[in-house]
Amino acid sequence: MKLNIKIQFISLAIILFSFLGCGEKNETHNESKEENQSKHEEHAEEGHDKHSKEVKLTKESIALAKITTEEIKLSELKGFISLPATIVSNKDNEALVGSLVQGRVQKIFVNMGDFVKKGQILMTVEGLDIGSINAGFIKAKATLDYAKSVYERQKKLIEDNIGSQKVLAESKAEFEKSLAEYNAEDKKIHSIGLSDDDVINGKTADEHTSGTLLIKSPINGFIIERNVVIGQSVDATTNAFKISNTSTVWIDGQLFEKDLNKINQKTMAYFKTSIYSNELFNGKVIFIGQSIDEKSRTLLVRGEFANSNSKLKPQMYGELNLPIGENTKAILIPEESVIKEGEQYFVFVQENDTIFEQRLVTVGLTLNNKVEIKDGLKVGERFVLDGVFYLKSEMKKEELEGDEH
Repeated sequence: MKLNIKIQFISLAIILFSFLGCGEKNETHNESKEENQSKHEEHAEEGHDKHSKEVKLTKESIALAKITTEEIKLSELKGFISLPATIVSNKDNEALVGSLVQGRVQKIFVNMGDFVKKGQILMTVEGLDIGSINAGFIKAKATLDYAKSVYERQKKLIEDNIGSQKVLAESKAEFEKSLAEYNAEDKKIHSIGLSDDDVINGKTADEHTSGTLLIKSPINGFIIERNVVIGQSVDATTNAFKISNTSTVWIDGQLFEKDLNKINQKTMAYFKTSIYSNELFNGKVIFIGQSIDEKSRTLLVRGEFANSNSKLKPQMYGELNLPIGENTKAILIPEESVIKEGEQYFVFVQENDTIFEQRLVTVGLTLNNKVEIKDGLKVGERFVLDGVFYLKSEMKKEELEGDEH
């Protein structure tokens, strides 16, 4: 009985050992299979990556597709840089106009959009301070006229040997004192916009009043702002009118910092806008900014343009074209040789007689149907001139075949 039990126990152990061994072998076999599969996939991915960069053709296919290449060389960069631009007012030809003394608006003679000439009356302002200033000037002038006549008479008496040196000296001192007081009052009336004639004659546009200030335009131009009404109280802080002379305008373009060395400080500039599609406006660069915008990586380039016909309006958009400086060399290839996919640019480069590589490049300016290549190509290499689309289609075909495998 004990012997039978012992035999059964040994048999059970053998069966259990065999079962565990098989499990380990199956597990090892599965792991090996997974590793092989992973290696195969990695190899497939490497092969696919390789196919996405190179195309291999037979010499017969190259001849049939009429693929031609050209050696990469440095060429002189001639043409224009085109910048997005906006027309702005010439700040040197703008003026804010108001009253330098406190008063109340009596009359307004102009409206928005009116063209005014330098010296033209825009409005009249009444005020007690104005009357006091006028009176002070009139009094000073009268005192000066009297002191001058006394002094002139004393000089004449001295010349006739009947005058007194003491009286002459006193009259001279009084004259000089009166002259100083007059000059001070004269400067005061001119500082608020009045002339001697305005005060002496005491006339506005249509009436006589010593307490009225004539507000005149300091420049020729158009009224582009009017901020007052009749009866409104005004003082030195009130900007009653804004006048703009648009005979010249500024055009502001944004130049990328990478192109800064390609233009000169003082150069001609040309402006184009879709509104006048068949017209080119000529101007000159008057300012190049000294700081780069952190976000756009551009700096301001300002041109000044004549605008006698008033076609160019502030806030109008267009393109500012600047000629490229002399002695600038770059790699230039035809536009049709450059492939754009999304935000990336590619060029096919001939590796040998039958292999062509799709090369990632960095582009710069486009001038006269040629593209500047800033990075990705080297002088002496050969790029594909004709047959680019054939190579592109062959590459797509190989990618699809790789995906199927």
